[in-house]
Amino acid sequence: MFDKLETLDDLFEMQLKDLYSAENQLVKALPMMAEKAKDGRLRAGFERHLRETEQQIERLARIGKALDLDLDGHTCKAMAGLVAEGQETMSERATDEVMDAALIAASQRIEHYEIAGYGTAAHYAERLGHDQAADLLRKTLEEEQLTDTKLNELAKNYLNAKAL
Repeated sequence: MFDKLETLDDLFEMQLKDLYSAENQLVKALPMMAEKAKDGRLRAGFERHLRETEQQIERLARIGKALDLDLDGHTCKAMAGLVAEGQETMSERATDEVMDAALIAASQRIEHYEIAGYGTAAHYAERLGHDQAADLLRKTLEEEQLTDTKLNELAKNYLNAKAL
């Protein structure tokens, strides 16, 4: 919880803490998703995104250090909900093909949340004159958008048809 949200700086700090928490939750969830995935391409994608997510956490930590912000101590409730929903889905009885399609659906919800968060934070950083932070946030935004595109292509061009 934040003491105050009176300025764009306050809101920017809140966004950074939220993203930092979200990414740290995702680092714990991605190995479970990779293990549950049956399709080799999907599994490899989750493993690749895990490494990418670890780099994204490092970027957020660099931003926090540069701006003298402590990003720890906040829990992103939205990501907690998305992860819980994904875990619930993974506990369902489903064919391998349907489970892979369900994993992509859960992953895309997460990606869309992250895309919104990084886009917002990058804009705030720009407005506040934090050019280095804005560049780092835009880099992560591009990665999240690319991950979403790859998931979408895998689903539309292959896995959803197998799930039929």
